[in-house]
Amino acid sequence: MTKTQANPDQATAKDEVTAAVLVIGDEILSGRTKDRNIGYLADHLTRSGIRLCEVRVVADEEEAIVAAVNALRAAYTYVFTTGGIGPTHDDITASAIAKAFGVPIDVDERALALMRPYYERRGLELTPSRLRMARIPEGARLIRNSISIAPGFQLDNVTVMAGVPEIMQVMLDDALQYLRTGARMLSESIVVAAPEGDIADMFAAHQAEFPDVAMGSYPKFVADGLRCELVLRSIDAEELEKAMISLRQKLADSGISFSKTES
Repeated sequence: MTKTQANPDQATAKDEVTAAVLVIGDEILSGRTKDRNIGYLADHLTRSGIRLCEVRVVADEEEAIVAAVNALRAAYTYVFTTGGIGPTHDDITASAIAKAFGVPIDVDERALALMRPYYERRGLELTPSRLRMARIPEGARLIRNSISIAPGFQLDNVTVMAGVPEIMQVMLDDALQYLRTGARMLSESIVVAAPEGDIADMFAAHQAEFPDVAMGSYPKFVADGLRCELVLRSIDAEELEKAMISLRQKLADSGISFSKTES
């Protein structure tokens, strides 16, 4: 399937497609490496109509990875993992994914066909360490990596990607074309010139009136006092607009000033 083709598994407008992100790596948990992938994934999955519901971080421990993958893939439409598919001894994600699915893993000829000319052009040997990056669980689809060539892979509903942000991003671009997507989450927000406490009861009643619109309030501290951003989200554009019109009217009736922000 190319990126210009329609996805035959495209969900209908009201379908919800959910996802979890599993971040793998001791370096994340120790604080040595600051994660840059979660926000990027959240943004791009939301734009694609995939609702990110959970994020977990686990160490480079096989049993921890296996347990997390099996729990998440049973709970959500898709799981996206980042980290642990490089050439070093502690890059154990691919093996852990194979164990989670109960399938063999070995050097994959498709991966070799991609990697061999890349290394030959650079006069580099495909050492046993580098060959670790060609190990793919049986039955997986390869994910293209236009930066450093060594592929990620998709096995059933689990997409396995590198932890290096730039590589993860190009892998995600390739992976998304094969996934079912749902209705895009729409968002509207306004900033009110009042602290949360002043609008909490009204906002709670408004949420009860529009149960199909997700609502959240986020306080801000500005030079001249407290502000509160009210964010409304829904896949139903008509219902979202109704909720926004009603909210603006309630704020006006209460004498609370507000301004619209970018979605």
